[in-house]
Amino acid sequence: MDRHRSRSPVTSSHHHYSPNKRGDNRGAKHCDAAHFRPTNHHWHQSSATPEQTPPRSQTLCTRREAYERAFPLYKQPVEVGCFSLDSQRRFFNDSRQMRYYVEPDRSPNFDLSDGYRGRYVKRDENVKEKLDHILRWIVANRSKLKSKLSPDASCPLDFDFVTWRGHLTKLLTTPYETREGWLLAVTRFNGTLYISEVETEAARRERENRPERNQEMMYWGYKFEQYMCADKTYSEPDPSGVVNTNEAFCTVVQTRLTDHKLLFSGEVDCRDKDPDAPPPPACYVELKTSAEICTPKQRSNFHRFKLLKWWAQSFLPGVPRVVAGFRDHDGIVVSVETFQISKISQLIKNEYNCWKPTVCMNFCCDFLSFVKREATEDNPSVVYLFSWEPHKDVTYSVHRDSQYSFLPDWYIKEMTCSGE
Repeated sequence: MDRHRSRSPVTSSHHHYSPNKRGDNRGAKHCDAAHFRPTNHHWHQSSATPEQTPPRSQTLCTRREAYERAFPLYKQPVEVGCFSLDSQRRFFNDSRQMRYYVEPDRSPNFDLSDGYRGRYVKRDENVKEKLDHILRWIVANRSKLKSKLSPDASCPLDFDFVTWRGHLTKLLTTPYETREGWLLAVTRFNGTLYISEVETEAARRERENRPERNQEMMYWGYKFEQYMCADKTYSEPDPSGVVNTNEAFCTVVQTRLTDHKLLFSGEVDCRDKDPDAPPPPACYVELKTSAEICTPKQRSNFHRFKLLKWWAQSFLPGVPRVVAGFRDHDGIVVSVETFQISKISQLIKNEYNCWKPTVCMNFCCDFLSFVKREATEDNPSVVYLFSWEPHKDVTYSVHRDSQYSFLPDWYIKEMTCSGE
């Protein structure tokens, strides 16, 4: 599961990383200028004057047909590190929270409601962690992240973007999303663009008024992990324990989408315990639950909506497979099925009006180019707030010294120290 929350392995990191076929040079082009549209936009800052207001801003279209072109170059993701969050959400620069996948019976009969009333510690959703955990990892590992080309340059990170995998997942699914909008805050600091999510008003209302049934169904996903994972390679899962959603193991990966160098982190559910398994991230396994499929209509909806998010979340960091528990109305897992990320595009190809991986990746690429073009002021107190609602274009506003600022002072200080 992706609590913030995000393949088909390719043998060489110099190859395109694609769900079905390699892209060509046409797919690596920057966004078509026709996708950007001028608009009258607002410039927000604490001491704005008419002279400081930009004469124009721009928007980015999200129409699917605008991104129907060759699959863009996406380099094989490489894990550069990991970190753990313990039962009290404390950061550790190690893999202590890693768990190991244990193959279940064909008809496991797991009760996903077990422990919901008495053995459940839920993370405080009112605490907005922003990018803090990723930033702590960067500070702890900044010596190996220095630019190899110019180690003495003012830019201490050799990356264009730093973010959570979950934020990129939202970008990939945007051309097909019809219900939930998003707000992404962007700050340029020392040449690197940091992307952090801001909770929308609609999302806040949904969270604060979530029905009890929905809260229990969220628990089901975590409980499924407990049935499927062991703490050690030689042990078995222990479903009698407490489900604590503060705990997490996160991978940190680097990759490149055309000319965008990315560093992002995402939570990982577990890894293959076979000692001969490939190195991370190819050994990781994503765990999901879904309602059992009983009709052709349900299967079509599963292909069109759920597999889109599962594919996007796992394809980005290079996780090769999703293991799904299909449950009945009462939360009893009746079957388990494995989905290879590299084969999902084939699975959905006969669905009418279905999603396309190339559209997802091209939109994400064009959005990152759009951000690079617009978020130009290198200042941690300036936030470019990119906003999107279904069936509309992406717009943005600029905020100075506002509540949207998200890079903490300790990080800014650490990353501007002489010699770092």
